Amino acid sequence: MQIGELSRRTGVSVRMLRYYEREHLLQPARRSSGYRDYGEDDVRLVERIRALSAAGLTLSTARIVLPCVNDHGERFQPCKEVRPALEREMRRISKKIATLETSRQILMDYLSDVG
Repeated sequence: MQIGELSRRTGVSVRMLRYYEREHLLQPARRSSGYRDYGEDDVRLVERIRALSAAGLTLSTARIVLPCVNDHGERFQPCKEVRPALEREMRRISKKIATLETSRQILMDYLSDVG
């Protein structure tokens, strides 16, 4: 299938699919004409990338985690690289939460001052 069909089937924009390819997350076969040729494995891979992204992982972390995720994207296979990568993500997300909590408190203080 061509990139437009992959986009329709996965709900991921063509632009984002090309970005995944530039980031070496997605490596489609090429036809003799040079056109990308995506298959069912690519559909599942894009769905896994989306799931990891929805969980808050960066694409660089997804690159580490992807080889360790089963076909359903639900469980990790034993990979020694996954734990440190996920721990880094947890720290990054915790910092974001702290920043958002600070912003929230500032807004709450402002709203209470305004009455």
